[in-house]
Amino acid sequence: MRVLTVDHPLVAHKLTVLREESTPSPTFRQLTEELVTLLAYEATREISVEPVEVVTPVSPATGTHLTSPRPMVVPILRAGLGMLEGMTRLLPTAEVGFLGLVRNEETLEAVTYANRLPDDLSGRQCYVLDPMLATGGTLIAAIEYLFDRGARNVTCITLLCAPEGLAKVEAAIGDRADVTIVTASIDERLNERGYIVPGLGDAGDRLYGVV
Repeated sequence: MRVLTVDHPLVAHKLTVLREESTPSPTFRQLTEELVTLLAYEATREISVEPVEVVTPVSPATGTHLTSPRPMVVPILRAGLGMLEGMTRLLPTAEVGFLGLVRNEETLEAVTYANRLPDDLSGRQCYVLDPMLATGGTLIAAIEYLFDRGARNVTCITLLCAPEGLAKVEAAIGDRADVTIVTASIDERLNERGYIVPGLGDAGDRLYGVV
């Protein structure tokens, strides 16, 4: 498993505003989209491409084209939806699937409650969107779900990670497939409730309010 922390002043600036507890939901949503687009730029650096011949107004030229099948973007409901626009802005030709996972606040384990994905993901590059990698349970469940459908190239984009969660994901995934995690920050630790410290609170609630 590879972990890439995007070290860029704009990423750090936007993340700082997201952390501030007084940042209102509309601003939080806008900045999340902008931040994800910056992270997606790095996350897609090794996206599959092939050469293609085109004709410019001046002469023929050899360019680059995304290969088929198209990449699959998988936001984890509900907080991952806040990252979708930022991802598809950079990768508009990607297909979008949905995976509903919720964390049991007592056991901290992830439970699947909905999915909208192809049965066969063999040969597909998959991009999982989830704002927080805290205990790692949700991300592990999502990756395993994709593995079960044949995916072997998975990139996870997060706003924040906890060291404990990263270690848990790496232990669970092993060397079975090509997994990359792209994040804006690896924070200090988890607290006794399984929240990232210093973190930014509950990303879903800050995006959409408490329901």
